[in-house]
Amino acid sequence: MLPPSARPARPTDVLRVLLDEHLTPAIADRIAALRSAAAVVAMRSWRDGTYLGADDATILATAHDDGLVLVTFDLRTIPPLLREWSEVERRHGGVVLVHPGTFRPSDIGGLANALVELWDAEAGHDWTDRVVFIAR
Repeated sequence: MLPPSARPARPTDVLRVLLDEHLTPAIADRIAALRSAAAVVAMRSWRDGTYLGADDATILATAHDDGLVLVTFDLRTIPPLLREWSEVERRHGGVVLVHPGTFRPSDIGGLANALVELWDAEAGHDWTDRVVFIAR
């Protein structure tokens, strides 16, 4: 992990998002078509796919280093990890949790639209240590 002074500065006017590996890159493409200024990267292309299959802690730590908010359907392992990190005051770049009862991973348009709405509402805010559930 990079020391705080070596981390890239976080832009305040753009919400930078990392889609976990279970979300299709087509969502990033759809968001780019809706909001060209939105910064969304799929796990498959982030750092040349190096983190595909990596453990959650490694992904969250590296996403934080890159100033990225993780979008995930992983309600089984991410929330307990976030609680653990909170207890020891370990920082993360933010997490957007998606409940499969709200959206299916195959709902490209619905997920893209919901993330664009989130981007429109929250692009200027610091997402460090924030956790939100995305809703319709």
